[in-house]
Amino acid sequence: MKIGAHVRSGGGVFNAIDNAFAMGAETIQLFSGAPQAWRRKNYTPAEVEAYKQRVAETGIEPAFIHGLYLVNLASSNPDFLAKSFDALTADMKAADLLGAKGVIFHLGSHKGSGYEACFEQVVEYVRRVVEASPGDTWLILENSAGMGGAIGSNFGELGRIIREAGSKRVRVCIDTQHAFAAGYDVKTRPGLDKAMDEFDHEVGLDCLAAVHANDSKGPLASGLDRHENIGDGEIGRDGFANILSHPAFAEVPFLLEVPGIEDRGPDKENVERLKEIRAQVGKGP
Repeated sequence: MKIGAHVRSGGGVFNAIDNAFAMGAETIQLFSGAPQAWRRKNYTPAEVEAYKQRVAETGIEPAFIHGLYLVNLASSNPDFLAKSFDALTADMKAADLLGAKGVIFHLGSHKGSGYEACFEQVVEYVRRVVEASPGDTWLILENSAGMGGAIGSNFGELGRIIREAGSKRVRVCIDTQHAFAAGYDVKTRPGLDKAMDEFDHEVGLDCLAAVHANDSKGPLASGLDRHENIGDGEIGRDGFANILSHPAFAEVPFLLEVPGIEDRGPDKENVERLKEIRAQVGKGP
């Protein structure tokens, strides 16, 4: 079980590895461009080579790219849908260049029309993105907290999309805060056992690509997408000890997306907190 974080990559993608190393991260997630802009980064061969050299020197891997926040595969706007497709395929190509595992992204919101109304469109575009992407890069669906008609707040919705898409390259990232907000009691062992049994039945544990490790500002089943630092929220240190000790996560990368102690994003303190919990439950050094 590797513990890492979403890291900044300004000034060159190789800086993502240096930033991760400084905070003690063992695995990383990054954006390939501004998270609120459609334009994605085109990496030069020199940038890619420098990045891979830093990976070889530090052993910080695997890497994941996080898709931009504008993507919405459930959109009824054809132009918006086309831009979502272009952005995702660009991120998938960037992931392939860097040797990253794949692209983690939010499916989007049906804006009140309902899951059934957009289901076939979402499946079609998931298929199209995979078909347009090189190599064996994964397209990784992230569960939602359930706000604003967001798709995928329950594992059944994600599993149905994956089955219909029909590709082994479509995987899932479980966000602990989103799951908790959506009503999955990951804090307690009975609740987590129930959640992961449902995940295995609806999606399959072999499809679990990564975990976004975030504590929650809101209570269980609040529907609020509000991340908190590890141990400072409603899940708490005991909740994360429960999560890290569960066999379903034994070899899954954990990626922090917390606000940080100084509200500047994931930091060394949060990485150390999660590492301490990992050592406590006997899942790593």
